[in-house]
Amino acid sequence: MSLQYRSSLFSFLQLFTLLISISSSNPQPLFPCKPSQLNSYPFCNTSLSITDRAQSLISLLTLQEKIQQLSNNASGIPRLGIPPYEWWSESLHGIATNGPGVNFDGVVKAATSFPQVLLTAASFNRTLWFKIASAIGIEAKAMYNVGQAGLTFWAPNINIFRDPRWGRGQETPGEDPMVVSAFAIEFVKGFQGVGWKSSGKFRDRFGGKRALRAYNYYDVDDEGEGGHRLMNSACCKHFIAYDLEKWEDFSRYSFNAVVTEQDMEDTYEPPFRSCIQQGKASCLMCSYNAVNGVPACVRGDLLQKARDEWDFKGYITSDCDAVATVEEYQNYTKTPEDAVADVLKAGMDINCGSYLLRHTKTTIEEGKLQEKDIDRALLNLFSVQLRLGLFDGDPTKGPFGKLGPQDVCTSEHKMLALEAARQGTVLLKNKKNFLPLKRNAVASLAVIGPMANNISNIGGGYTGVPCDPKSLFEGLKGYANQALYASGCSDVPCESDAGFDEAILIAKKADFVIVIAGLDLSQETEDHDRVSLLLPGKQMDLVSSVAAASKRPIILVLTGGGPLDVSFAEQDPNIASILWIGYPGEAGGKALAQVIFGDFNPGGRLPMTWYPESFTRVPMNDMNMRADTSRGYPGRTYRFYTGKRVYGFGHGLSYTNFTYKVLAAPSKLSLSRSFTGTSTKDILNQIQGINYLYVDEVMSCDSLRFYVHVSVTNVGDMDGSHVVMLFSRVLKVFEGTPEEQLIAFDRVHTSSYRSSETSILVDPCNHLSIANDQGKRILPIGDHALILGDVEHIISVETY
Repeated sequence: MSLQYRSSLFSFLQLFTLLISISSSNPQPLFPCKPSQLNSYPFCNTSLSITDRAQSLISLLTLQEKIQQLSNNASGIPRLGIPPYEWWSESLHGIATNGPGVNFDGVVKAATSFPQVLLTAASFNRTLWFKIASAIGIEAKAMYNVGQAGLTFWAPNINIFRDPRWGRGQETPGEDPMVVSAFAIEFVKGFQGVGWKSSGKFRDRFGGKRALRAYNYYDVDDEGEGGHRLMNSACCKHFIAYDLEKWEDFSRYSFNAVVTEQDMEDTYEPPFRSCIQQGKASCLMCSYNAVNGVPACVRGDLLQKARDEWDFKGYITSDCDAVATVEEYQNYTKTPEDAVADVLKAGMDINCGSYLLRHTKTTIEEGKLQEKDIDRALLNLFSVQLRLGLFDGDPTKGPFGKLGPQDVCTSEHKMLALEAARQGTVLLKNKKNFLPLKRNAVASLAVIGPMANNISNIGGGYTGVPCDPKSLFEGLKGYANQALYASGCSDVPCESDAGFDEAILIAKKADFVIVIAGLDLSQETEDHDRVSLLLPGKQMDLVSSVAAASKRPIILVLTGGGPLDVSFAEQDPNIASILWIGYPGEAGGKALAQVIFGDFNPGGRLPMTWYPESFTRVPMNDMNMRADTSRGYPGRTYRFYTGKRVYGFGHGLSYTNFTYKVLAAPSKLSLSRSFTGTSTKDILNQIQGINYLYVDEVMSCDSLRFYVHVSVTNVGDMDGSHVVMLFSRVLKVFEGTPEEQLIAFDRVHTSSYRSSETSILVDPCNHLSIANDQGKRILPIGDHALILGDVEHIISVETY
């Protein structure tokens, strides 16, 4: 054998080994419709409509094969070349490990961990929300392409943060239905791929284009039969009135949420309506709880309302084992077969769990269900899979096939995680402008608290494996010549003061002291609600002891999602500043340091009310939003709560100050025959002496819309972004009227001693209307106030 031949053979073997290595390290997902006789099936024919392809597939299945598709772990159909499929993957604020559809055991070892949703919501920045969802969507698709994730993800959580004790409030965008709705829309659009164009660029709806790679992406803005094409599938959950885990004798598995028509219309339904109508979500999850005596997954009236009135095009899944709870926990049915029949006839399509696999066949044999009921569910399931391209052949040759490990944990995504943590940070207190600290003036810094040097819970619930996690202490220590650390408490429950002496000692030594206190997942999480709004255990004593010992007032940093009664800290002159950072994700340490030391001017606002400890006397199972003085019930959320607050919804300070001016807005809105189709005198109604119109009788709501033009002036010496929040209030108050309601928000960046202008579109039929006690939207006639900070503009709605 010649030397040249040996060299060529050696090179060939090297190349072959490399290719094998690449192939084994970058596995592909299993997929149907492979290039052989299998792609001759009509369901593989991409020239046919989604509906025709789905119906073709259903017609080829046996009854047993159909039943095996009704679980999140859907069985394969080998004779048709269809592999198993796992429907359950999670992506709440990054690709998470909670669902069996995701693993980090392959070539992708981590994914970008963005802040928990509640903190991201505090940015009040739609652009940011959309970009985060888009980034998560890219990483999801990249992981699918190497067999480490599915295509169907069960996020976002868009339940209202109704009660401050709720363990999963951290997962939501807060307490306001309009904010939660806005977040839902942006998340679903970004995650499902709205904006992907065949040019290979990502169309940023907020200005500019972000180049990725020259792939041939679907134009998912185009909606055809069965719904638009999808990069991934997002799921609006948990439908509906789900916001209790375990409180006293009440459990989420058996809780009956008693909800009025009024509260359903203006609080519980709007996020789901928006998620479906504007977001175009392709999945809806029905919740564990019952609603007014009927399990949510059996509420056919609500499930069909989503399809018929909101034009939902997608599949409906139960929460995990929520079908079993219908019979086993709620005792709504006497047999498993009755439960199966009830949920499928109500419109549910798939069960997270094995209940349908075990009981559907006997349900049919007993005549309680027909095969056509299963076919209806399969049509929805297969239609979504077809829209995802699952039956279009090799995914690596498809429109998103080039996405891979190189698109996960990118510098761009990690920078976006940092930006989200910075924008969401809320400055609650800053006496005598104590913050920001001057970096060159901090010789020594003491950082104290059980969460300060811990990365395990920094992301909150539904977290995956972060790309490059750093503790809060790691982020802070680079800003001081000397950084000292003491936990003070051994853990967040803080049942012992054994570590106090060490914490007090370093506090006495340091020039500046930061105490990091608050919550972690030991205090609030899925299946676990809080019983108190105070800092856990002896944390309050730790904070006060350190503050008393420090040579200067201290900085208190609060972690966690649930509101805290920190009245003691607000009133303590030894505590100069308070920051809330929620669960800030992998970039939280760097974000906190940049805020404290003035590299970033905080502009976040609280997306929920912070109540005093006395609120814990309010029964958590009381779903009523509106106050009832006859029984001493104070109401819930800023819209209806009448009691004292520690911090209000929308509270948030800055290192600078801003002033407002309304540049232009109408002072009168006249409704005539042209808007109502008849004489307004004939359709005026009255409640408690106040005239009103039913919104559905106003024929041209779009014509009533107007803009409020606003100027925001930065009157301080530091550049910063500011959240403009426009509220409305009916001046002639009657029973059930909100105290005020947020109708618009915008995040505006304004340079020092300069002004920025923004325009806010007001839709009177939506923004100036309220729900009556029958759940109907009514537009009160008379004066309405538009409130912008301390500026109030009156607009009169008149009829003639």
